Amino acid sequence: MTKVMVRNGNVEGALRNLKVDKDGSRAKLKERTQGYLKPGVKRRKAKEEGIKNTRKRNRLSNRYN
Repeated sequence: MTKVMVRNGNVEGALRNLKVDKDGSRAKLKERTQGYLKPGVKRRKAKEEGIKNTRKRNRLSNRYN
C-alpha cells in the first residue's frame, strides 16, 4: 500500500503526490493488465527506459560535480 505524508495540513499537495505515483506501481499494473507485447515493442520500450535512466543518472551526477 502506498503511503503519503500530509505536511502542515496540506491535503491537496498530498493528493497530488499520490496521483504522481513515484514508485511506478500503477504503470507496472497497467502493463500487466494490457497483456502480451510483441518482442520488438518490448525491446524498444526497454531501450527508451534505459536512455531515460541514463539521462537521469547523468543529470544527478552532474549536479554534485
